[in-house]
Amino acid sequence: MQHASDDFVAEWKSDIVRSALKSRGLTTVFRPILTSPARSRRRATFSVKRTKKGAMAGFHGRASDVITAIPDCHLLAPELLAAIPMAEDLATIGASRKAPLAVTITTSTAGLDVLVRNGKPLDGPLRIELGQIIERHKLARLTWDDEPMGMEQAPVQRFGRALICPPPGAFLQATEEGEAALVASVREIVSGARRIADLFAGCGTFSLPLAEDAEVLAVEGEREMLVSLEQGWRQARGLKKITTQTRDLFRNPLLPEDLNPFGAAYDAVVIDPPRAGAEAQVAELAQARTPKLAYVSCNPITFARDAETLVKAGYTLDWVQVVDQFRWSSHTELVASLTWSR
Repeated sequence: MQHASDDFVAEWKSDIVRSALKSRGLTTVFRPILTSPARSRRRATFSVKRTKKGAMAGFHGRASDVITAIPDCHLLAPELLAAIPMAEDLATIGASRKAPLAVTITTSTAGLDVLVRNGKPLDGPLRIELGQIIERHKLARLTWDDEPMGMEQAPVQRFGRALICPPPGAFLQATEEGEAALVASVREIVSGARRIADLFAGCGTFSLPLAEDAEVLAVEGEREMLVSLEQGWRQARGLKKITTQTRDLFRNPLLPEDLNPFGAAYDAVVIDPPRAGAEAQVAELAQARTPKLAYVSCNPITFARDAETLVKAGYTLDWVQVVDQFRWSSHTELVASLTWSR
């Protein structure tokens, strides 16, 4: 949608969410959309192949094996575009002739965090060359098919007052501006809560800022992400207690009794599931009757399904904030405020 005006895209994306809710018989207040600026994406996965003259980094077209170089992408942060020669160096020494490398590059406060997939098996000479690339390109961290090759400085991300070193390739909001918009909306929804459960917590995008004002239970299926969260929490100052729990919320959702333990019920729940939504967990939330819910979604269709369950159980859908981190695409994110009203 890069050919369309910003106003057109903003209305179109809001209508995507409106239509999803309408299909479930739901309406609500829509706040003005918040759109990340151009050249703000802080992570990209380049496909990088060897060529007769060296290597080429770019992106696959939809349902295509063809890699197209886009040297002046208007979405990516300048640091990512500047890293294309580094990605091509990696392919020159470590890609096979049969398959391209997948080189994921993430900006951090300490420099670039690089994760490489589909590379040649590691041997002595390749390890030496990778070490030279780390030094030459001043990479914060390089990981080769899950094996760390070197870390000059921890590639940290700031979540509120805390600094987090995420596992290689761990989930991260696409832009700093988009993350800030999501966090601000969530904080508004749960304002005044003393005990908050953060479900699908990741490395603490919401848990750590929320811990400035409330005790937080952070629940996440991947233990490595919670380890990063815990380390950041311990090193930060002035945060209230964060308790972590490794739990597959698809197969083993929190039950109403987990959210309403005797004498210590949670005042609010934040839920940020992947694109599939959280059907099983939402069914339990509908019975738990937690006063405030902040639902963060990257898929309006599954959000509408889950919102219908909550509204039928007695929640009011107060408002929706659409957030556009993925400019010029159909991908749409949102935060919704729900209040128990029975």
